[in-house]
Amino acid sequence: MATELVMPEMGEGVIEGTIAKWLKQVGDSIARYEPVLEVETDKVTTEITAETAGTLLQILVPEGETVAVGVTLALIGEPGETAVAAPAEVDAPTAESEAAAAPEAAVAQPASGTIEAPSANGSIEKRGAYTGRISPVVGRIASEHNVDLSQVEGTGLDGRITKKDILAYVEKRDKAADAAATTAATPPPTFKAEPSPAKPAAAPTPAAAAASPAPGEVMPLSSMRRAIADHMVRSKQTSPHVTTVFEFDFTAVARHRAAHKAGFARDGANLTFTAYIVAATVTALKEHRLVNSSWSDSGILLKQAINIGLATAIEEGLIVPVIKSADGLSLLGVARAINDLADRARRKQLRPDEVQDGTFTITNHGISGSLFANPIINQPQCAILSVGMIEKRVKVINDAIAIRPMAYVGLTFDHRILDGASADGFMSDLKRAIENWPE
Repeated sequence: MATELVMPEMGEGVIEGTIAKWLKQVGDSIARYEPVLEVETDKVTTEITAETAGTLLQILVPEGETVAVGVTLALIGEPGETAVAAPAEVDAPTAESEAAAAPEAAVAQPASGTIEAPSANGSIEKRGAYTGRISPVVGRIASEHNVDLSQVEGTGLDGRITKKDILAYVEKRDKAADAAATTAATPPPTFKAEPSPAKPAAAPTPAAAAASPAPGEVMPLSSMRRAIADHMVRSKQTSPHVTTVFEFDFTAVARHRAAHKAGFARDGANLTFTAYIVAATVTALKEHRLVNSSWSDSGILLKQAINIGLATAIEEGLIVPVIKSADGLSLLGVARAINDLADRARRKQLRPDEVQDGTFTITNHGISGSLFANPIINQPQCAILSVGMIEKRVKVINDAIAIRPMAYVGLTFDHRILDGASADGFMSDLKRAIENWPE
């Protein structure tokens, strides 16, 4: 009997995902725990694996569709077996997903007459005479961009409006609006007496025509790229960014790492400089709670937990997996967590809840050779630490010339929360922790 492959629960508060790519096609053999497809949320792209071995008999949800947790995505069975399940309504939620999606029931349930989508402030707004199902993501986009869903052509199952459909509609509408505004801003032509007919201009030669610039290529936006763009723009518009830069001496850290790297390897951990930076940052955050906070209209929220996000470059863009409760980990525990999260981030095996709830972020841009950076704060956090390349430099120490492993380390902070003195106080303690690392 065929086994159903369903959309799994991928973290607290994650009630749906978009089918990004099918890694297997109908008729392909699948081993147990082998990746079958990639699913995108607004936080992460992750692979869905098969719980049983067999042959992919039927794909029920095409790429680009957004479906709720618990929806059947495909059928896996024996070669030649006839699939017994008809393609399901991709947006028909299970009992569990209905319970999880209760706050957004106005969007997820079938509508008649008009769709009511939650607005950005949580109120309910009508979105035209569209009769059909929409996912919470589509409803949210419709609310944010004031879209009349009756004007959007759906390409999903049974004409359902997908995330891709509404984003394409918004982009086309905005371009038309920009063109109209440009036209309206152009002054009307002034008519003068008609001059005598002039000799018509010669037609451009083939060589001149070939020299004219060719139109560029439009690269479609992935869900991750669009989410990164929205988040970065919102952060720059929200927080007044200020950056302070210190120069750190990593001599003590380098000495400790050389002495203990082999021992950490025996315990299954690759001891990197990043592990020391995370551990030292935790120590500094304990002394400067204001840096581990976020802004709110009612006051500054001081976070109890210290959850360190690590900016990680992947093929599709940038992702920030989070070390939860980093203040409870030893240096070995920090090293193991960094290795695990970075490895699974690059293999698209992170869960959405593993990129949430960070309270402070570190970006180690020096890995690629960069010396300075001016990163953008990961909202709603207070600050982000940037670490440049660690390299040997000539320094004057106690009136003597020495060669030391040095790096420029910067703190970009929200000036609503931190002033220069408090930011520099945090950086001074962080610098002290690094430069006085015990043997």
